[in-house]
Amino acid sequence: MPILSRPALVEHLVRTRIAGNVATPRDNNLSHYRKLANGDRHYWLGLELGDRWTDEQDVLAVMAERCGVNDDPAHRAGQDTIDPELTVDALDRAAARLRKAAAGKERVLFATGHPGALIDAHSRVAAALRARGCDIVRIPGGLVADEGYVVQFADVAVFERGASLWHTHSPEPMNAILDALGEDGRPDLVVADHGWAGRAGQRGVDSVGYADCNDPALFIGEAEGTMQVTIPLDDHVVDPRFYEPMTAYLLDAAGLGD
Repeated sequence: MPILSRPALVEHLVRTRIAGNVATPRDNNLSHYRKLANGDRHYWLGLELGDRWTDEQDVLAVMAERCGVNDDPAHRAGQDTIDPELTVDALDRAAARLRKAAAGKERVLFATGHPGALIDAHSRVAAALRARGCDIVRIPGGLVADEGYVVQFADVAVFERGASLWHTHSPEPMNAILDALGEDGRPDLVVADHGWAGRAGQRGVDSVGYADCNDPALFIGEAEGTMQVTIPLDDHVVDPRFYEPMTAYLLDAAGLGD
């Protein structure tokens, strides 16, 4: 796949609604910001936020700065946005961390709570790092969490229940993996999303995560230094192939392209 220039990638992100005018509505975003501020741990995505983010307007300010949502608190319904320039900025920061991983032949774990959208993007990065000598973590068998199983496909850890791969925000699958690996098997880097990324960062592992505009916790985690990088995007667009140019750009920026 040809590598898009930054302007061409920005255009692609907007056209496919990975960024720009995204599908996630404003009222849904504000509801999640409020629930995070009210202490609903489901929206903390594995992070421990204490009482530092009890004002939803503070959460909105972080999201406007780091994700590009509308910063007007009076805007309560209708369209909301992700700034594609911020998406590419974050991809560049993530690329720098991947370049470090490749140079050090680090031990890297990939995981996703969005298997219907992001598993291929994670798998391609895992394959590129393995080709540069990194140790891609193979999770232990038989792991259970949230009344289901933590399994691995194409080098990416996912949550399985009832013979289906589930969309999950829970941090418990990542807890199960890190507990089973122990200190000797601990990864140097996690590349993930949702509670998988947040809990890894909370437990002291370098963590790079993708996050939608209705998932503020990972952006707060980066603002506080718990997350290494949080990449803003719509994390489930209509065709997962739309992420392919973005992934190719990330790999090229990291020096991991073909």
